[in-house]
Amino acid sequence: MKKIILTLMAILLFAFPTLSFADAVVGDMIITLGENLSEQQKQALLNEMNATGEDEIITVSNKEEHQYLGAYIPKATIGTKAISSTSITIEKAGSGLEVSTKNINWVTDEMYLNALMTAGLKDASIYVTAPFEVSGTAALTGLIKAYEISSDKVIPEDVKQVANEELVTTAKLGDEVGAENAAALMAKIKDEIAKNGVPETEADLRALIENAANELGITLTEEDINNLINLFNKMKELNIDWNQVGQQLEQAKDQISNFLNSEEGQSFLQQVQEFFIALWDAIISIFTNSEQNAA
Repeated sequence: MKKIILTLMAILLFAFPTLSFADAVVGDMIITLGENLSEQQKQALLNEMNATGEDEIITVSNKEEHQYLGAYIPKATIGTKAISSTSITIEKAGSGLEVSTKNINWVTDEMYLNALMTAGLKDASIYVTAPFEVSGTAALTGLIKAYEISSDKVIPEDVKQVANEELVTTAKLGDEVGAENAAALMAKIKDEIAKNGVPETEADLRALIENAANELGITLTEEDINNLINLFNKMKELNIDWNQVGQQLEQAKDQISNFLNSEEGQSFLQQVQEFFIALWDAIISIFTNSEQNAA
């Protein structure tokens, strides 16, 4: 169930033309390790990822983290050590992106998906982890680096910067309105652009953002709105294929319908129904017992 939901969210948040893993084959796994991990920590994370001797392993430095995050979060927040680690497992074409995390306490799965799609990744299982709790912002640096190595393609620097800025902007917004709301708002804005075209003026873009927030019941501050305007203005400069975005959104609608009509979807709905019936029975039982004791 989680995999299906994450795959759908990835499609909904899709905004940039995707690239493919040109040289990698299905099942290949590329691992990134923070260079400041101890040998014991490295081995523990490799075991956690079920790594084999055939998996490619690369390191990510703290310098690289500052290179891509320094403009968006304080240096003190980034820190002086590269710790978070990741793995990318290549999946068959059309399978979508799946993200799972461990010890990541700020960036959500949907936020990673959003930024990864911005950078051009698709059809892969992503795992982000650390030996102890970390924010998770630096993991994107490793994931993009792993993608470039596996696909033998260079992601333009401006795309990398926007992907990282988008991750941080959404995470910060999540602190105010909730992580799920922040991710939903990003998807809603992109959905409107895909349907109605890129706003021609900053005033139009502002109106789009405000309307999307209102429809979702999200209250934005003036700073929030300005940050989103700045982010989407940068996206406009990257020549996004919004027709392709619209196609992906339609595909997502079909997948939602197919899931609900599938055996797995019907089983899930039945479980939800049974849960609420059991909950209601428990509530009735409590009141019944209270009335008998009072008598």
